[in-house]
Amino acid sequence: MPSFAHIVAENSIVESVSDAEKLVDLGRNLYSVQRYAEAATVLQQAIADFKAKGDGLQGAIAQSNLSLVYQQLGQWDLAENAIAQSLNLLQTSGNTSTAQSQILAQALDVRGRLYLLRGQGENALNTWRQASNIYARLGDETGVIRNRINQAQALQALGLYHQAQNALTQGNQSLQKQPDSPLKAKGLRSLGNVFRVIGDLKQSQEILEQSLAVAKRSPSPQDISAALLSLGNTARARADIPTALTLYQQASEAAVSASERIQAQLNQLSLLVEMQRSSGAGENSPSPITNYQLPIPNIEANLNNLPPSRATVYARINLAKSLIRLKQQNYTNSRSESEIAQVLVAAIQQAKSLQDQQATSYALGILGELYEVAQQRANAQEVTQQALFIAQTIDAKDIAYRWQWQMGRLLKQEGNIKGAIAAYTEAVNNLKSIRRELSAVNPDVQFNFRDEVEPVYRQLVDLLLQSEPSQENLVQARNLIESLQLAELENFFRASCLDANPELIDRIVDKEDKTAAVIYPIILGDRLEVILKLPTQAKLRHYVSYKSQNEIETTLEQLRQSLLDVTQTSQVKRQSQQVYELLILPIESELANSKIKNLVFVLDGSLRNIPMAVLYDKQQEKYLVEKYAIALAPGLQLIQPKPLQKQQLRALTGGVAEGREIEDRKFPPLGNVRLELERIQSEVSNSEQLLNQTFTITNLQNQLNSNNFSVVHIATHGEFSSNPEATFILTWNQLLKARDFDNLLRVSNQNLSNTIELLVLSACKTAQGDKRAALGLAGIAVRAGARSTLATLWSVDDESTTKLMSRFYGELKTGVNKSAALQRAQLAVFANEKRPYFWASYVLVGNWL
Repeated sequence: MPSFAHIVAENSIVESVSDAEKLVDLGRNLYSVQRYAEAATVLQQAIADFKAKGDGLQGAIAQSNLSLVYQQLGQWDLAENAIAQSLNLLQTSGNTSTAQSQILAQALDVRGRLYLLRGQGENALNTWRQASNIYARLGDETGVIRNRINQAQALQALGLYHQAQNALTQGNQSLQKQPDSPLKAKGLRSLGNVFRVIGDLKQSQEILEQSLAVAKRSPSPQDISAALLSLGNTARARADIPTALTLYQQASEAAVSASERIQAQLNQLSLLVEMQRSSGAGENSPSPITNYQLPIPNIEANLNNLPPSRATVYARINLAKSLIRLKQQNYTNSRSESEIAQVLVAAIQQAKSLQDQQATSYALGILGELYEVAQQRANAQEVTQQALFIAQTIDAKDIAYRWQWQMGRLLKQEGNIKGAIAAYTEAVNNLKSIRRELSAVNPDVQFNFRDEVEPVYRQLVDLLLQSEPSQENLVQARNLIESLQLAELENFFRASCLDANPELIDRIVDKEDKTAAVIYPIILGDRLEVILKLPTQAKLRHYVSYKSQNEIETTLEQLRQSLLDVTQTSQVKRQSQQVYELLILPIESELANSKIKNLVFVLDGSLRNIPMAVLYDKQQEKYLVEKYAIALAPGLQLIQPKPLQKQQLRALTGGVAEGREIEDRKFPPLGNVRLELERIQSEVSNSEQLLNQTFTITNLQNQLNSNNFSVVHIATHGEFSSNPEATFILTWNQLLKARDFDNLLRVSNQNLSNTIELLVLSACKTAQGDKRAALGLAGIAVRAGARSTLATLWSVDDESTTKLMSRFYGELKTGVNKSAALQRAQLAVFANEKRPYFWASYVLVGNWL
């Protein structure tokens, strides 16, 4: 929660405390316990008194703090009016004292926060920079540090993530120079939390551990508990569940106040519930949480003793959400629906007494969800509509989309498909408008992308494609899947990616490559939908295969495992034949009639972990790669696609052949890397090589900033994962993580081309056991900024890799497009080695021309 804007000027000297100043103190106390409506009333009276006395300085402070109160209440126009009046009083007074400057900087901080909350990141950034200049001039190092953290949040909202990290790094350097104190502990904690939000989990953990150490040395019990809680949240984000649970328990035991203890227990409870859900354990299944004692009785007992506040309301909401999930999972001793309703009714009553519209909307909406679970649709619709009305009144899109989604589900249940589509569409539109802020919206209510964003898109697609969908519905469904993939990548990186432009691929197949077709498979709960775009044909084709999501994913997982076993060729054929019959068989005649040579897939879900080249046509006894050249598109616009053959090939090659141990992981030698790079150099004479000790990030950057390379070929250990922290390639002395790819590969020398035509990642693999691992590959492909990325889904350290890569570059020199070059290279290996393990792992992502 934001601090109360230093409500009394630290440098002001008064002989006695006036009634107006007592009102300001009272307002401060009411704000600190989150009784915002009462704080607003008290501050309004204080402002009137200061105005009557002609005390502009104290009036400006009160107006600034009144703006903060209105921001908490979501009353944006009133908040803007209050801060405008504060700044007007300060800027027209003619007073240039230190105290005046300090108050002006604090008022600018408040205005910057208002801008950020209203989605005006650039205005927020400029305002905070003004404040930072004042703090620097005053020598207020604490103000400068706090401001850098604020600026980082604004830069993040603008999608300028490297600048945001630079601002945070500067803030960290300044904090490290400060002596130990509770203020330093708080500053480090704030910094660590922001690093978690932007996805830099390693840095987040390191800084939060420093915050904990400072809090212990100070000592500051409240900051110790808060640091443990934040560390638990970061461990949870890193999927380190045992550590997170331990830290939440420690935070609860170290808590000074009941509210702090409850927050730690609520986080622990929600994580245990998430473990239960992820396991799929039901009433008759072993539960993964049986070894843990759920802290529900302790939370319930402590909640009743807490004073009214927003934190108390959200604690009740979060408790109710966890209780609803346990109820849905048929967990033993779960609370009854009436007991859960009582928790929410108490939250609603308290939120209304606080005149807190945001909290009221949340509590009503979750009550609507409870009614939905209980199949009381009339009650569910009534309270959901109330929650939605309030959210729209305060322009809270991050809340409104939830209730629009909920209303869509309810309308669908009663058979009102048209109304359901309208509600879902509104929800998706709101999601699109806030997609860059999704990871940071309302930390008071737990947020999970897979549970609270992805289903909105998929359920709307399901509605649009029911029965005989119109062309309009097909176009909208396809665009939705591409928007979902964009949202997935932005959530993966906590950063903005390319804007979706689904028409662009259509333009390529209509005008530049009329032998290419684009295939969009969509996995839904009870079926596989396939949308087909053929060249020069405006009308999209549509096919359905009725097989459940569980059956499809089971087949894909079995195929994935078989592909990794060199002895399982017969199983690969049998399993990939099933996928072929779902995905290709229904459109075979269309492809043949249109004389298609290139297939471009925009893959969905678990399909991304399977190379399409291996799909098997039993009738013709051919793999798909024997019939078509194949490429993948990540569902985004392609970066100025153009054929590679129009350029002279110039390659930067690099890799690690020797065994290494980095970040407590052992990487065995890759015996064929040296030979692979030598073969490429023989095919591409205009090339530079970085091998073993010379293959470092610094050397890579120096080479890219000194020369124009059309190709960057990297042969080293690497792993793709749905966790960006676990997505990396190995350099000689460190792991290059996914989020750092754009910083590495986007050339900073303005005299050179800033786009790499082809990035090749050889000897990499997707993480085993991770159904969404290929998300990391798509992420790197987009993050690197290369027009095309050629990568391996599993590592084959064998002469076949060397042969395939050498042939691939030889084909590129002849002028064929990239997908055809890959097809020919794979078939060259296939001619001597029929087992898919050796030739099927290569996938081309992006521009296939």
